[in-house]
Amino acid sequence: MPNTDHVKGEAKKMEGRVKDAVGGATDNPKLQAKGKKDKLEGEARKAKGDLKDATKPKKKH
Repeated sequence: MPNTDHVKGEAKKMEGRVKDAVGGATDNPKLQAKGKKDKLEGEARKAKGDLKDATKPKKKH
């Protein structure tokens, strides 16, 4: 099950994709740059979630 960092990271990436696309379509370089920044922040958040998953103890069934 994904942790909150995975979910929030994916949401931020999606927000960034939309901003990047809209910025490109409307010739708005500031919005496009903000979208690229948001995508990178989303990737970092997902990586944080991966690290948390890797360091938590495994449950035995």
